[in-house]
Amino acid sequence: MTRPFSDLQQDPASALQYRLSPAAGTPRGRLLLLHGVGSNERGMVALGEHMPADFDVLAVQGPLAIGPQQFAWFNVQFGAQGPVINAQQAEASRVQLLTLVQSLAPLPTVIAGFSQGGIMSAGAALTAPQHFKGFGLLSGRILPEIAPLVAAPVALAELRGFVAHGIHDDKLPVTWAEKADQWLNELGVRHELKLYPIGHELSGAVVADFVEWLEQLLPV
Repeated sequence: MTRPFSDLQQDPASALQYRLSPAAGTPRGRLLLLHGVGSNERGMVALGEHMPADFDVLAVQGPLAIGPQQFAWFNVQFGAQGPVINAQQAEASRVQLLTLVQSLAPLPTVIAGFSQGGIMSAGAALTAPQHFKGFGLLSGRILPEIAPLVAAPVALAELRGFVAHGIHDDKLPVTWAEKADQWLNELGVRHELKLYPIGHELSGAVVADFVEWLEQLLPV
């Protein structure tokens, strides 16, 4: 299954760049896909090609250039105590993503991503659930740093989540998915937790399960 994506275009309000694959016919919803650190939006184009044809799909590029065709949402260092992030950059990227969503025509919107892209997706949705129907956290984590900004449970009542993680992930261990599951339960956010016999990657099973979840979230 393939679907065409545009060249990179820039949203004037947020300054974020993205590639757009418009829905075939009237769109049922919109899906924003966010890449991981050191990648770019083209990696999400490959994922977006598997999404339902009646969704507008945006593959969004991170705002921080860290190498040739390598981008990120924030800088991160991995040490013995786990990942240490540049919290100011993460917050700036969160605000840019919310600005992008608000600059687009109104549509039921889902935000999802791999690794750091999943981190940003969860952060955006949990802090501004009024703009999203759901979020996909694919081999990522929920930043503890967003805790003061997380919306009240009453505001999160209609939000849905999809958490997928490899049990052999050596970059972000599966314990991060377990922590996310626990936190979402405490917040009352209805979600699915799916664990797979893979590493820090996306598999065909992950993609298939995410598409099934998306179809159930926004049925025809």
